[in-house]
Amino acid sequence: MAECAPLIMLSAGEASGDMHAAQLFRELQKLLPGVRAIGMGGRAMREAGVELCYDSSGIGVIGLAEIARHYGEIRRALKLMQKTARERKPDLLICIDYKEFNFRLAKAAKAFGIKVLFYVSPQVWAWRPGRVKTYGRIIDHMAVIFPFEVPFYEAHQVPVTYVGHPLAGKVKPMMSREAAMENYHLSKAGPIVGLLPGSRANEIKQLLPMILAAARQLARQFEGVQFLLFQAPSVADEALHGQLANSGLNVHIVRGQDYNALHCCDAVMTVSGTATLETALLGVPMAIIYRLAPLSYWLGRMLVSIPYIGLPNILAGRSIVREFIQHEATPENIAGEIEKILRESEYATAIRRDLQGIREVLGERNGSLELARLAADMLNQEKDGQSLLDSRQFASPPSHC
Repeated sequence: MAECAPLIMLSAGEASGDMHAAQLFRELQKLLPGVRAIGMGGRAMREAGVELCYDSSGIGVIGLAEIARHYGEIRRALKLMQKTARERKPDLLICIDYKEFNFRLAKAAKAFGIKVLFYVSPQVWAWRPGRVKTYGRIIDHMAVIFPFEVPFYEAHQVPVTYVGHPLAGKVKPMMSREAAMENYHLSKAGPIVGLLPGSRANEIKQLLPMILAAARQLARQFEGVQFLLFQAPSVADEALHGQLANSGLNVHIVRGQDYNALHCCDAVMTVSGTATLETALLGVPMAIIYRLAPLSYWLGRMLVSIPYIGLPNILAGRSIVREFIQHEATPENIAGEIEKILRESEYATAIRRDLQGIREVLGERNGSLELARLAADMLNQEKDGQSLLDSRQFASPPSHC
């Protein structure tokens, strides 16, 4: 019987996970030519060559109330992924973030005899720490993106590897600030403020109006202020255009992860999430914003054991950028913080200095490559005393061949 390359299943429920999964698969293809992938994700995974079983662009929501509104669709996606795992029997399931969904998928896959690698650790060190033992029973390995997570899992006897953050070493502009400003037709006459409203539909609906209201206040305070809005690939044009048309602002839309453009910004208003880390790695002062449904926020406050929501503050272990969460997330508060950054040079310089420490904490390790190496090791099957990576051979074909 002819041998075949391994099949992996990737499960990503949000835009950032879709990106991480795509980068992982590209690196894995270099290590194991012919490796195939199926799974749940979005455009980035599809473009990387992953066979999508389910497009997750409609289920990337956060908060209990928000999840409840999308419960039917999320449940259908989970049942489909569980069914696909059972029928196609991938050699390895790699769960990327999207914790509650992937917890249930991993549990089912483990029951089907499929190896499970969990990437982007559930923040059990921040909330529900007792659940770490449950994760230990349903996964084979935890790949973490922050160094401080390793001792936590080791203390609970969960196999763990620090692979590095997928953004470490990658978040850097490809041109000078002056060249980028010229490229985007930006003026030195007025400050440049970045607007990062998130990658989820509910974030655009709920948080972008607040960000635009803060921007209007800044437009009254600073003559010639320029606004760059960074549109995530998962966000449809229609979701933005109505709000922007009614904002009364001249906003330049930047599509995708454009670090050259982000590096031009003097300050940024960003929702909590991966964007805060990207902004931090570029050394741009920011205000972090988030607001949940009241029930989701109340339950979160009961469960979360750390004082911060923004990744820069979590990594620093202290507040280095201001967070405006729930009732504090008002246009007045947000605009006030951005105004302080723009007017007080010493204040802005201190923030930039603290953000430099974030880059030092994460280092330059290629997280996608390290994760691909870990996945390849888990796929490895001994053949004639040689590792799969050394021989580029594959063991007896599994049932999906």
